[in-house]
Amino acid sequence: MKYVIGVDLGTSAVKILLVNQNGQVAREVSKPYPLIQEKAGYSEQNPEDWVDQTVAGLSDLLKYGDCNPEDIEGLSFSGQMHGLVLLDENNQVLRNAILWNDTRTTSECQEIYAGVGKERLLQITKNPALEGFTLPKILWVKNNEPDVYRKAKTFVLPKDYVRYRLTGKLHTEYSDAAGTLLLDITEKKWSNEICGLLGIDDKFCPPLTESYEEVGTITPQIAKVTGLSTLTRVFAGGADNACGAIGAGILQDGKSMVSIGTSGVFLSYEPDGNKNFAGKVHYFNHSAPDSYYTMGVTLAAGYSLSWFKNVFAKGAGFDELLADVDQVPIGSNGLLFTPYIVGERTPHVDANIRGSFIGMDSSHQLKHFVRAVLEGITFSLNESVEIFREHGKKIDTIVSIGGGAKNETWLQIQADIFNARIVKLSSEQGPGMGAAMLAAYGCGWFATLQECGDQFLKVDKVYDPIEENVEKYKNLFNLYKIIYPATALLNKELMEYRN
Repeated sequence: MKYVIGVDLGTSAVKILLVNQNGQVAREVSKPYPLIQEKAGYSEQNPEDWVDQTVAGLSDLLKYGDCNPEDIEGLSFSGQMHGLVLLDENNQVLRNAILWNDTRTTSECQEIYAGVGKERLLQITKNPALEGFTLPKILWVKNNEPDVYRKAKTFVLPKDYVRYRLTGKLHTEYSDAAGTLLLDITEKKWSNEICGLLGIDDKFCPPLTESYEEVGTITPQIAKVTGLSTLTRVFAGGADNACGAIGAGILQDGKSMVSIGTSGVFLSYEPDGNKNFAGKVHYFNHSAPDSYYTMGVTLAAGYSLSWFKNVFAKGAGFDELLADVDQVPIGSNGLLFTPYIVGERTPHVDANIRGSFIGMDSSHQLKHFVRAVLEGITFSLNESVEIFREHGKKIDTIVSIGGGAKNETWLQIQADIFNARIVKLSSEQGPGMGAAMLAAYGCGWFATLQECGDQFLKVDKVYDPIEENVEKYKNLFNLYKIIYPATALLNKELMEYRN
């Protein structure tokens, strides 16, 4: 039996899958690493932690697995998007990586608009200037850490750095490059225009390749530490959302996905880069050949639930926390939650907005708050669904992956709020499976990624919307949408009281 490995470099941990030719996960390993938050709005990680834990995870995979290293034909990556890793002339890391959920770069976003222009930026990159993207981070270092910036010769995205350490080869690929604000999305090349207007040397951008292209093999040093073979082929991989889409079978027009991890994503396949959403949703290159995807983002989706658990139910597991939510009526007994606890992305590009519980009274118990959090996360994602439908997209079937696919009540909530059929896969491995599929396709196991998906991905269960619930949620969603404009100024004023 032959195998491939999918490495998913997430925000809280690296997850590694060993997948056989039938698409079965033979073994999986997860290794955590810390988040560094020195002050409000800052979010960083040490790239060495990614490398150390990936190497440790691969070692465990080989040590306790029952396959020969020579049978592992390929390895590929999925990675958290937008993170900035700055490298010097020797490809040494110059500072901690600044992550996707870091919001310190508001003034740099204004600098981008002043230098490039909003409309021109949208024409080239298909996306607005947001704090989470990579270019504002580069400008922040340039403006605030000039000594570091002077030493920087190039940058890469998080998974690209780990791949470099495993292969000695430095690249990025189009799906991750699309999230930098430096890529001409339709031309598939770095924008010399944007670089020139903002005073960035175009040689600063790393070489580009396709997600499914082979970029190297495992180095002898890494092979010795992990037990992998130096013959194992390494493929470029993709951004986490692109790989999540591949791992959910979002490989043709009409397919959509909701992914609830630390952040939440509603994503839809696009066959070309010609649609115009006016920057209301993100528009990125897919990791699948010659295709794109659009998506809306909730910054704190699963993170809202984790935060709530850690603050109000410390010590409880997620199963225990969610055990009673099916007993709580729709609307959580008159309680609404907005998941803006780290700002918001879609449809409100606002780093200052903060979350709310609206409607609290003395009758509410823990289970009401938990259900309100689930409903609030789903309402936020439904704002993206609403944008897609307003632009003529038909959305009637959605594949659900991530933490939101692990609870039956939450899956039904999604069906009712989205008013669409929700599909749960039998082996939902998200971006890690997408990375493994890129390796399988790159190794030539299948003629197309779609063929790979047909072999690897199977439907487990389907949740249809319940008409009575749909109507109740429509009314609640209208109330939910009032909260943002009602609290935006209040939260902006409160910012001066935060450290």
